[in-house]
This record gives sequence, C-alpha cells and structure tokens, in this order.
Amino acid sequence: MKKRFSLSLPGMASGWLYFYIHFVTEVICFYCLSRAVGDSAFLWIFPLIYDALAFVPHSLIGYLSDKFPKISFGIIGVLMMAFAGLDFGFSILPGRYTALVILCLGNAAVHISGAENTLRISRGRLSHSAVFVSGGSFGVISGRLLAKTFVPHWAVSLLVLTAVPFIILADMYRKESVKDNKDSACTGFNYASDKLPAMLVLLLAVTVVAVRGYMGYGIPTSWNKTIVQNVLLYCAMGIGKASGGILADIFGVKRIAMLSATLALPFLLFGDKVMGVSLIGVMLFSMTMSITLALIVSVLPDTPGLAFGFTTIGLFIGTAPIFFFRFTTVLSNCVVIAVLTVLCLVAMQIIIRKDEKKNA
Repeated sequence: MKKRFSLSLPGMASGWLYFYIHFVTEVICFYCLSRAVGDSAFLWIFPLIYDALAFVPHSLIGYLSDKFPKISFGIIGVLMMAFAGLDFGFSILPGRYTALVILCLGNAAVHISGAENTLRISRGRLSHSAVFVSGGSFGVISGRLLAKTFVPHWAVSLLVLTAVPFIILADMYRKESVKDNKDSACTGFNYASDKLPAMLVLLLAVTVVAVRGYMGYGIPTSWNKTIVQNVLLYCAMGIGKASGGILADIFGVKRIAMLSATLALPFLLFGDKVMGVSLIGVMLFSMTMSITLALIVSVLPDTPGLAFGFTTIGLFIGTAPIFFFRFTTVLSNCVVIAVLTVLCLVAMQIIIRKDEKKNA
C-alpha cells in the first residue's frame, strides 16, 4: 500500500509539464474562441461547434494514440493549434469555420497526449493526470482575458509553440518509465467495483462526468460580476481538480469521491450570493474529475487514450443541453443540483471499489 502513496518523480514531472502544455492549449483555444464570438451574429454557434469538435473526437484520437504509441499527437496538436491561430488572424484558408475545426482537433490531440503520458507513467496514482487536467482551468480564463487585449493572433500562436519542448521532455519520461516497467498498460488502476460488469461501470462513470459538465454551467453564482471574481472562480476549479487526485492518492478514492461531492452540495446551494462559500463548493465539486477518469481507466487499462475520450464525450453530453435550455431561477437550479448530486453519490457508491485500509 505504501507504494501507492509514494510519488514518482518522473510521473509528477510529467504531470507538471502537461499542466503547462494544457494551460497554453486552453489559452489559444479560448483566445480564438472569444475573439470569434465577439464579432459573430450567432453567439452560440461557435461555442457549440467548439464543444462538439473539441470533446467528441477525443475517443477516436485516443484509440489511434493507443494503437500507434510512437506518433506524437502532442506535437501534432500544438502545430495544428498554432496554425489555426494564424488562420484566425490572417484568413489563410477559406471558410469561416476552417480555423475553428483545426483548432478543436489540435486541442483534442494535445489532451490525448497528456492523458497517455500522465496515466501510463503514474502506476495507478491519480495525482499526475489530475495536475495535468487542472492546468486547463487556468488557461480558459487566461485566454478569455487575453482576447480582450491588443495581443495579436500570431503572438498567441508563438505562445502555444513553447509547449513543444515540454512535450518532448514528457515523452522522454514516458519512454523511460515504460522501459523500466516493461508494461505500458495502466494496470495499477484498480478502483472500479469488480461486482459490476465493466460496461455498467463505464456507463455510470460517464453519466457522472455528464452531470458534472452540466452542473458546471448551472451552479448559481450571482456574485460573479467582476474580472477578479471570475478569475477566482476558475482558480477554484483548477485547484479542486488537482487536489482531488492528490487527496485520493493519500486518503483513498472512494473516501474523497463521496466526501467531496457530499460537502460540495450545501456550499453550492447557499453560495449564490456569497463568493467565499461558493468557491469552496466549486473546489469540492471539481475534485471528482480525476476520480471518474480513474474509474474509466480501471475498466480500460490497455487503452487510456480511449478511456480519456469517454470522459470528454460525457462532458459534451452534459454541456450540450445548456445551449438550448437553461433553468432561469436560483430555486430551480438548486433543486436540479441537489437531485443530480444525489444521483452521482449513488452511482459512485455503487461503482467505486471499497478503499483498502491505510495499514494494509
């Protein structure tokens, strides 16, 4: 059991390398998206297309990455996004949505690269992938803020290219780890209940992800009215995502999953007008991210890229309805959040394996 709690230096290094890679990925994506939406007559079309093309293809790209591990999808993705940034600025290719499609597919390729590296090198720990994913929250708000400045598209394209040496170094860590272990499968992930069929675990885990995606838009935050408050909101999300994986490695996956989701509910319900209360709820609510990923990898240990793809499909399923329908009152939002949280708790109670004793 002690082996599970110990930290692998190359593994954590990969996590932090991909924290930065994920950060600059979301910076360019939300910089370009914010600029495009700003002058669009159909404000909801660009974000909807972005969510569809950035989330859904992950599973296919993940499958290809699992099948062809020598291909650096991270490098490919970064180059695609850098070109898309230039296309947004200079209209190199014809078509209003061409750059958006390239940007989204590049985004998906980088995400899959990050998942492959941090999951395969982690030996069953959640911390590495949690740190990687958390970088996205900081990148989203940074990209949105950057879009409001005078910074040109080409400068943001140069920024995303700085991720290339980070990807190369992370790939080196991964190759060394696989060579040492002689096993690139994620066999250390064993957090799903063995009393249920794998497909049922997968379905319920994706459902929890979808609920988290929906609730991310539905959380009542009427206090969020300034730039500083918006930055704090995204920082709380990022901190929650990272700390969820780290705490799960220390105290147990099931304990952290059930405790964080349960404690988050009252803070989310009563934090509509109180920033501090709401931020605690958002942070706790975000902690389940790495746990749902670990559950899916537990039933798909040989294909972590595909497993990560299922989580992004869940996010799209959860966020897509927001573009067409939203609850308009705080009371209705609170009722929906309470019901969905209870459903998530029941699902996680069923599909997560009981934690081992710390002295085992």
